[in-house]
Amino acid sequence: MKNLFLFCRAGFEKECAAEIQQRAGELNVGGFVKANNNDAYVVYQCFEDDAADTLVKQLPLDSLIFARQMFAASDLLVDLPESDRVSPIVAALSDVSKAGEVRVETPDTNEAKELSAFCRKFTVPLRQHLKKSGSLLAQENPKRPIIHVCFIGPGRAYVGYSYSNNSSPHFMGIPRLKMAADAPSRSSLKLDEAFGQFVPKEEQEERIRSGMNSVDLGACPGGWTYQLVRRGMFVSAVDNGPMDEKLMETGQVKHYREDGFRFEPQRKNIYWLVCDMVEKPARVAELIEAWAINGWFKEAIFNLKLPMKSRYKEVTAILETMQTILKENGVTDFKVQCKHLYHDRDEVTVHLWLRPNTAWN
Repeated sequence: MKNLFLFCRAGFEKECAAEIQQRAGELNVGGFVKANNNDAYVVYQCFEDDAADTLVKQLPLDSLIFARQMFAASDLLVDLPESDRVSPIVAALSDVSKAGEVRVETPDTNEAKELSAFCRKFTVPLRQHLKKSGSLLAQENPKRPIIHVCFIGPGRAYVGYSYSNNSSPHFMGIPRLKMAADAPSRSSLKLDEAFGQFVPKEEQEERIRSGMNSVDLGACPGGWTYQLVRRGMFVSAVDNGPMDEKLMETGQVKHYREDGFRFEPQRKNIYWLVCDMVEKPARVAELIEAWAINGWFKEAIFNLKLPMKSRYKEVTAILETMQTILKENGVTDFKVQCKHLYHDRDEVTVHLWLRPNTAWN
């Protein structure tokens, strides 16, 4: 298969396209991008047959900022007959053997989601025929490749596969999170998703545990503080505005009515620093850099608000500058990840982990 199909947020196709063009070039996989505004997906067509397999194997999905999910894809299947859509799809997947799961998906647009009911019904007969053809195992296997069938419109679909060790565990790359009734704001979901994105399940018990000390810069009214509190942490909430009363009643939150850019923690045993301030992204990055250089936290999650133009270019420039500044100031052991999360809008979420291979005391 010579196409790489990437899911993204509608309106961010240009950013996703610019990123995959650059990253594919770094792997010497030549090709060109096909993308339309508000389609919520991008297709990278490789010049060489089967080159998409190189990308789904060697390009880590977690390293991509604007792609939620990706899979190696066939050319677009069009005019699939209503009387038998299954046969052409099974034929297009003839080179896929013993996959462990099949997902029938759509891009994340209102128009495409109108097909979601059809996709659920269609999955049953498609699964049966894929098992008969040998493309799909009789029993689901999380260690085997995943078959993707993405309907972009009635009778039009891209089909292909991803590898389970380099794929989102969620349909369309979208985690299904519920808004807690007592959460102070919907921004709470951003930090909830970020923890799931940046901290593997098997490490969450150690890295996101009860009793940890944390700081929330720009905390008001407490959407991110809520996620820290519900995980049993103690929080220094920094904001000149008021905090949610129920959060304050937990006894786990100390409210500092201060400017987040001027606050200095009294105790230096902070594990998590979180920050969701509406400020210029470069200024927020400089603040996190200062905390990192001072060694005031172990892990940080923060948002960078995006400009209207050159969003990919500016984000990558800020991240590169951050890494350079940290190294110049003696912070050499760290890991940076950045993702345009589902619950983000015109922003990206960044995770900075200092001394990732060192135990925290």
